[in-house]
Amino acid sequence: MGDDYLFIMATPEEIKEGKTTDIYFIRTVKILEEDNLSNVVVNAEFTASGFPDNYPWAFLGGLRDVAKLLEGLPIDVDAMPEGSVFYKEDYYGVKEPVMVIRGPYGKFAIYETPVLGFLCMGSGVLTKTARLRKVAGDDVILISFGARRTHPAIAPFTAFYAYIGGCNAVSCVLSAEKFLNMAPAGTMPHSLIIIYSVVKGDQAEAWRAFDRVMPPEVPRIMLCDTYLDETTESVKAVEAVGPDRVWGVRLDTPGSRRGNFAAIVREVLWELRARGLKGKVFVSGGIDEDVIPELVKAGVSGFGIGSAIDNARIIDIAMDITAIFQNGQWVPCAKRGKFSGVKKVYRCPDCLTDAITLENEPKPKCPKCGGEMENILQPLIRNGKIVMEFPEPKEEREYVLKQLKKLDLNKRPWD
Repeated sequence: MGDDYLFIMATPEEIKEGKTTDIYFIRTVKILEEDNLSNVVVNAEFTASGFPDNYPWAFLGGLRDVAKLLEGLPIDVDAMPEGSVFYKEDYYGVKEPVMVIRGPYGKFAIYETPVLGFLCMGSGVLTKTARLRKVAGDDVILISFGARRTHPAIAPFTAFYAYIGGCNAVSCVLSAEKFLNMAPAGTMPHSLIIIYSVVKGDQAEAWRAFDRVMPPEVPRIMLCDTYLDETTESVKAVEAVGPDRVWGVRLDTPGSRRGNFAAIVREVLWELRARGLKGKVFVSGGIDEDVIPELVKAGVSGFGIGSAIDNARIIDIAMDITAIFQNGQWVPCAKRGKFSGVKKVYRCPDCLTDAITLENEPKPKCPKCGGEMENILQPLIRNGKIVMEFPEPKEEREYVLKQLKKLDLNKRPWD
């Protein structure tokens, strides 16, 4: 390994050049070129092979980067709009395409690997965050704290899709400022408390310094679990800064000291109230779907979530050729376990039930409610040009949350 690199990661140019592909695609293109077959036009579908932990649904993420990656190639691409819910199979058990590429296989074969990387990772983060939002409810604050839990090269990517999936804000500076056009959010680290405790002789000086230095728009959330009992530190922090200035306290208690965390939260809130002090509780550290409901019931107003989002299981998506254009027509073809042919994906906008047809078959009625259905695969690229307009992140987030209200955490709409 030479010294001509700064970090072990691909540059955008290297990704665009196809250098992050799997070697067998390069070899395949070489073989096809040798036999003058690289211009064979195919219909290639992207379908989910599996969802983690028996999820009944997922949300599509990563499409923005896919569009940029494939821009300029002599292909057409259709896709569900980014942020759309999708399923492994439709109402009738047919595998559901989330994206379709049509064009000369040799021109896009090497991009299968990075396309899948964008879709699998983006969908995994978006889906996990949506599930966290579902169990937390609409009014609880969720902040993405995951920048420290993933490779820094993709921290902006994961924070972006955490916001789209339902987080109110993100701590990753680059993602917030460059891609989300919003202020990054966060509180304070233990290092601030420790330094002021040793140098100034009192951890309260750290809370006061935070209040003194930070601009007014930064919420005064005091970290209260460094040295003393959470309740003791919380009361001390609110009294030191002033109950009219403090939004609340953050508890980041280590698992080894946590015990019954919901009971700790109740005690903190009670003791603040008993002294006439205002303050909410914000919790971080090891937060996931299983602990959120109990902590919300105990009175937690917000969560900082890192590992559960940034280490989210990917949505396993695969690409398969399902038809080849030959002698002026599409010839159905697919490996076993897949469904051949060119397809349309119809969705009922009312109940989010999906039904898939072959391209020339009539539009169906919703098999669940009988309502009108819409073709959800929309033009993304036409002859190399991006034609789909991506909404602003806030609008896409609202699109996700609107669908989420109609979804059950543990089943599909028609189950």
